[in-house]
Amino acid sequence: MTINRRDLALSTLAVSALAFGTPALAASADEEAVAKRVEAFRLAQIAADPKALGALCAEELSYSHSSGKVEDKATFIANATDGKSKFLSIEYKDPTIKVVGPAAIVRFHWLGEQEMAADGKKVSTNLHILMNWQKQGDEWKLLSRAATKL
Repeated sequence: MTINRRDLALSTLAVSALAFGTPALAASADEEAVAKRVEAFRLAQIAADPKALGALCAEELSYSHSSGKVEDKATFIANATDGKSKFLSIEYKDPTIKVVGPAAIVRFHWLGEQEMAADGKKVSTNLHILMNWQKQGDEWKLLSRAATKL
């Protein structure tokens, strides 16, 4: 059997495609998985669902509000579901997701409106959000979140 330059070039190209193509596919799958978790988190916030929020957050969560207040997982969930306010809407605009190994950096523009239970007053929020997600086992968990007022 003789191997010519063309055959050698094609086999080298095929091996290269496999070697370089697989990580790209894995990154896309991880980005898609993170995107689904981010959307699940948004829906859980609107629903004020403590069970769903708990399942999405890492035990080590550090949740920072635009006011500068920082909460751990238990405090965040308790405050997000205490009934003192209700989200009427939350929109995550222009999201970007970058997966780096077992971490994902997520950024987006938050537009929200909530209603205060005490007086029915409606409050709008316009924020820039940075979320860090960590792959723990087979699941992506929210590890940290920071907000900046716009």
